[in-house]
Amino acid sequence: MKRLVAGLAAAALAVFGMFSTSSAQTALPPLDPPQKVIVAYVPIIKFANAYVAADRGLFKKYGLDVEFERVKSGTEAIAFIQKGSVDVGGIAIVASLWSAWSRGMDIRVIAPGGLDPMQDGPTKVVARKDLFDSGAIKTIADLRRRRVAMAGGPGSGAEYLLAKTMEKGGLTIRDVDAINLGNADIAAALLAKSVDAALTASPYTEQILAAGTGEVLAKDMTPGLMTVAFIGSGKLIKERPEVAERFVLALGEAARLMQGGDLFSQANIDAYMKYTNTTEQALRETSKISFDPNLDIPVAGLADIERVHRENGRVDYDDPLDMAKVVDRSFAEKAVKLLGAK
Repeated sequence: MKRLVAGLAAAALAVFGMFSTSSAQTALPPLDPPQKVIVAYVPIIKFANAYVAADRGLFKKYGLDVEFERVKSGTEAIAFIQKGSVDVGGIAIVASLWSAWSRGMDIRVIAPGGLDPMQDGPTKVVARKDLFDSGAIKTIADLRRRRVAMAGGPGSGAEYLLAKTMEKGGLTIRDVDAINLGNADIAAALLAKSVDAALTASPYTEQILAAGTGEVLAKDMTPGLMTVAFIGSGKLIKERPEVAERFVLALGEAARLMQGGDLFSQANIDAYMKYTNTTEQALRETSKISFDPNLDIPVAGLADIERVHRENGRVDYDDPLDMAKVVDRSFAEKAVKLLGAK
């Protein structure tokens, strides 16, 4: 009899443990039937929390059937969102997006993408080696009226970063001759002495330094900056909020699997490689981008991006834009409430 009671008690505890574990692991019940979510994204590492959420079963856990569609640019993703064929866009925050918000486009930032590191970020400004050695270019202020290459035209993320660099030298983007070149062409332009300096990112910076054609002039211009984000359509936010909250919740859980040394765990590496055009070696050698486990959307940083593009004349309005037209923090805040702040 004692054995029977003990056995029943053990079984009860096992069942209780099973349910309590399940409850702890699932912050919200999964949707039944599963709901389709189409995500348009540019295949870069800054959207890696979505790759981890997909590859490690976090979207599926919450009853989401997420389909990824690669696009060439954020502009293309926005067009799909406006047509209603895409629910979420993983895109860069560029000038054209601010102009669209000012005209009332019904989309909102619902979760952050990867954030630039606080130290030793991947983007740097390099001066041509001969000009640096001669003393002709030693500071940012020395770039006045110089030809500076960047991979992006007017209103691009690259132009924003270059403009922020110029501010440190008391200059504006209009004080330099900004040249739009592809990343892969910048090293050759420095070698040929057709440009005087360049804004570059990994692995191109390392290639320039190894070739001896450039010297780092500035780095960590915008530590912790969010230049990309997950943007939800108005239709998703208003008509399917239960889907949006589970999507963001899965992103939050993924970010918590990507902290510290776990950023490059093999399971995460496998996810990154599945959704990007890169190699494991390139991933491990790149500067570490951070993914906030608390899903904070840095509104002040977004406002600064808007300010710079507006002051540079890259948008079609004059007054500062109300960030309420840009950001919906409710889904991220609910996710952190459910998961607990880190």
